[in-house]
Amino acid sequence: MSRIIVFGGHGRIALLLAPLLVARGDEVTSVIRNPDHVSDVEKTGAHALVADVEKLDTDELTEIVRGHDAVVWSAGAGGGSAERTYAVDRDAAIRTMDAAGAAGVDRDVMVSWSGSKADHGVPEDDGFFAYADAKWAADEHLRGTELDGTILGPGTLTFDEPTGRIVLEPEGHGEVSRADVAAVIAEAVANPATFGRTIRFGNGAGDSAAPIVDALSA
Repeated sequence: MSRIIVFGGHGRIALLLAPLLVARGDEVTSVIRNPDHVSDVEKTGAHALVADVEKLDTDELTEIVRGHDAVVWSAGAGGGSAERTYAVDRDAAIRTMDAAGAAGVDRDVMVSWSGSKADHGVPEDDGFFAYADAKWAADEHLRGTELDGTILGPGTLTFDEPTGRIVLEPEGHGEVSRADVAAVIAEAVANPATFGRTIRFGNGAGDSAAPIVDALSA
């Protein structure tokens, strides 16, 4: 059994992730900002922890993270102002990594996006630029730490049924169901073959896709 803390616990992917972790015997703490979401989270079998990561400093986050075996970052500002996007997707994400290091929690899984690259190509006058820039900065920070980090870069998210199969480095938009992203996170957290890697993936089609455990272990 592992103790896993998930930031962004009321997100669509996190609500699919928690039951997968609980079912295999892990103890899950899902961090949420809105106390109205406690019941939704606890229905998944996770423990809901109400805390606003945008406002907590590194020392406060260290105390939240302490005692866990792994951190999963699946939080995000969800659009809106560029200021808040940077505050959550970059700054708060980075503080949780620093908190993990301070708390002695080596395992850190960052849920990013497939286009998170230095040359992501999003122009500065595009409303999506802040997100692309923030995610790249957070990803780069994780790469520069001594944590056993994994950066997961799913393509365009869909509400399709899970397939249990993915393709790495997909072409185009790399569409992938949220349920399969949850399954990838669950597998990656416990799979040492993913340590230190950036894994971009989509569902693929036909023989191009492999079972998730095989794809991540390749």
